[in-house]
Amino acid sequence: MLKCGIRKNHAPKDVDVIRKIEFSARNLTSNAGLLLLLEHVRRNGIFDLIDHDLVFDVQATNRIKMNHIKTMLCGNFVGIDKLERLKLLQSDPLINEFDIAIREPETVSRFLGNFSYKTTQMLREINFKVFRKLLRRSKPKTITIDMDSSVVNVEGHQEGTARGYNPKKPGNPCYNLQFAFCDELKAYLTG
Repeated sequence: MLKCGIRKNHAPKDVDVIRKIEFSARNLTSNAGLLLLLEHVRRNGIFDLIDHDLVFDVQATNRIKMNHIKTMLCGNFVGIDKLERLKLLQSDPLINEFDIAIREPETVSRFLGNFSYKTTQMLREINFKVFRKLLRRSKPKTITIDMDSSVVNVEGHQEGTARGYNPKKPGNPCYNLQFAFCDELKAYLTG
């Protein structure tokens, strides 16, 4: 039996309250790395930033946003690339321990449909706030910005696509996405 301690969500940040999760036969998980991710995100105040700074026009969306964002964060971390595969996390004991209710893919899709240019920019600003916080904490002497690109193939005539470098399907229209990372912090900057 493996035991690991985590801080309860409702405990004051300066007091360590340990809750033991026993991974026995009925609640084994192959996603134990999520414990470190969720604790890191909570400890650095990222959930608080999202809860406070990401505001949707519809109040009902604001009430459900944290659950869906935690769902998407966990899904992305474990490599889920399609909403349908979120169902794999529905009975995960670690997800349940963090009070994340994995909803049906259609529900998550409707939530994602609520994002607009305004809310996307809010998320971008949250990302920059987290980056600045990590930068202040680490105080690096130099910063290396790593730029990279990725090709996303499309079929048809979507807006913003072009024929260009496309190693998988030469001559096919695609999006050429640009990314920037800070090497010292292992942080995603923008893209």
